[in-house]
Amino acid sequence: QVQLVESGGGLVQAGGSLRLSCAASGLTFRRYAMGWFRPAPGKEREFVAAISWTGASTAYTDSVKGRFTISRDNAKNTVYLQMNSLKSEDTALYYCAADQSLYSATYYYTHDMANWGKGTLVTVSS
Repeated sequence: QVQLVESGGGLVQAGGSLRLSCAASGLTFRRYAMGWFRPAPGKEREFVAAISWTGASTAYTDSVKGRFTISRDNAKNTVYLQMNSLKSEDTALYYCAADQSLYSATYYYTHDMANWGKGTLVTVSS
């Protein structure tokens, strides 16, 4: 059974930084694409960032490009989201997700992932 446990959320001032972590278990991590999603108005959740199973491909939603960086450590079964220059509109519950696939990270702009964590809350004060 795939389990994804997020950590690293918290309260930060606008312009600050946070690093989210997601520890995965119950899966062969190196075979999974990983991603981060958050709720959005009118949607259950929106795509934030993804990284392919090899780590060679990454993708970001336009609003976080240049500010957020997704990375993975296959030895630790962990994916990270480094969040810099945070804005109040980044306030959300951030969900880690995993999908067993060989697709490029850009595939997840328009496709969902199969496995989900419970989320970690990021609050950015202005």
